[in-house]
Amino acid sequence: MSPQVAGQVELLGQVLISGVLLGGLYALIGLGMSLIMGVMKIINLAHGELMMLGAYGLFTTASLFAGHPLVAIATSALLALVVGVLVYVLLMRRMSGEAVLAAVLTTIALGILLRGAMVLVWTAQEQHPLRALGFANQSIGVGEARISAVGLALVAATACVYTGLYAFMRYTAWGMRMRAVGQNPLLAAQRGIGLHGIYALAWGLATFTAGLAGMLIACDAALDQTMAIIGLKAFPAALVGGLDSLLGALVGSLVVAGIEVLLIHYVDPLLSDVVPFFVLLAMLAVRPWGLFGTREELDRV
Repeated sequence: MSPQVAGQVELLGQVLISGVLLGGLYALIGLGMSLIMGVMKIINLAHGELMMLGAYGLFTTASLFAGHPLVAIATSALLALVVGVLVYVLLMRRMSGEAVLAAVLTTIALGILLRGAMVLVWTAQEQHPLRALGFANQSIGVGEARISAVGLALVAATACVYTGLYAFMRYTAWGMRMRAVGQNPLLAAQRGIGLHGIYALAWGLATFTAGLAGMLIACDAALDQTMAIIGLKAFPAALVGGLDSLLGALVGSLVVAGIEVLLIHYVDPLLSDVVPFFVLLAMLAVRPWGLFGTREELDRV
């Protein structure tokens, strides 16, 4: 194989790995958005800030449990789950039965509040949780391409989370209750299902997955205030797939990430922040409910 052909093969392999990594990241973030939308029918615009809070949680536990990285990771993941439940119990529960716009505006206010609080507590200085955990982000060869150890963990975590959530939703009693509430909350309540318990669980799981994504991003790169932008970019990916579909969140994330990586490598890296929203606009013009979303009758003026 000539050096030129070998270089092209290596470049294609690296592009493929970059697309899978970015798609896995978007999918892990978008999972929580789709879960809340599917169960409560509201859009959580504070998801990026909750993701960033999970990353700061890992940085804090890594300092508290120095020398015990597994304990620090488990504690931060548990804290992310608890934070999600508290967000619902203390704030979003009051939005049950209110207009959807009121609930969405509440999540916007929550995001702004969280971002300001994180600056006050942890400052705007860049942090490195992986260093505090005592791990090294080694580069691993995959054929002719390379992938970081944290990147590989991200892909594995996304696969495990989706598989686990699918099994939970399909084969457990709580998962079936959650599906029932998402389809018809009034009928589910009449059948004796506690809506507030299901909603709290949905928020807990959504914040857990967001926090896990934030922890992995912070370990692979660094932790700073710009992390919330990644959560914002994952929002179009979830919408492209269908915001109330978990499968749609996965497929939409891979589609958006694939297009983004191709344009970054072959056109201009500056397109990175634009591509997800361009793909979203194109999808809204053709299929507003997304690839796998539920088509709803819309009232038109």
